[in-house]
Amino acid sequence: MQLPDAEQLLVQLIEKIRPDVTGSTAIVGIHTGGAWLAQRIHQILGVVLPVGVLDISFYRDDYSKIGLHPQVRPSQLPFDVENSRIILVDDVLYTGRTVRAAVNELFDYGRPTSIDLAVLVDRGGRELPIAARYTGAIITLPENSMLELRQSDDGRLSLDLRNLTAG
Repeated sequence: MQLPDAEQLLVQLIEKIRPDVTGSTAIVGIHTGGAWLAQRIHQILGVVLPVGVLDISFYRDDYSKIGLHPQVRPSQLPFDVENSRIILVDDVLYTGRTVRAAVNELFDYGRPTSIDLAVLVDRGGRELPIAARYTGAIITLPENSMLELRQSDDGRLSLDLRNLTAG
């Protein structure tokens, strides 16, 4: 399957977000891929509030099954969440569980005016009633596959598709 160019998808995503950015807009990325995207969106759109990053490791609903990820990083929200308009950024939207965990964590920091979701790719397969307001692309993929955003040493983004049943 030919995947779309991640850099082009990012340009399209930014153009969808641009009209809605105000002085009270905060961009928050979900670690790792969402954080890479959030940094780029923040920089290109010249968002006033500092960019935030969430590591949702402690908020996952499968934490008791899979344990703690070996590289947990602290979340960084260097702005007042209370009454801010947050655009939450993730790389791939699939079941919705990652986004649910991120929203739970955001509310531990305060009550934002609103939270909108921006994703590079929506691959369908939702298990929770979560939808992105801003989407770079909608792609249908088999359940036994994983779509991953990668960042090269020079900062260039690419998408990688893996078959999870292949030996």
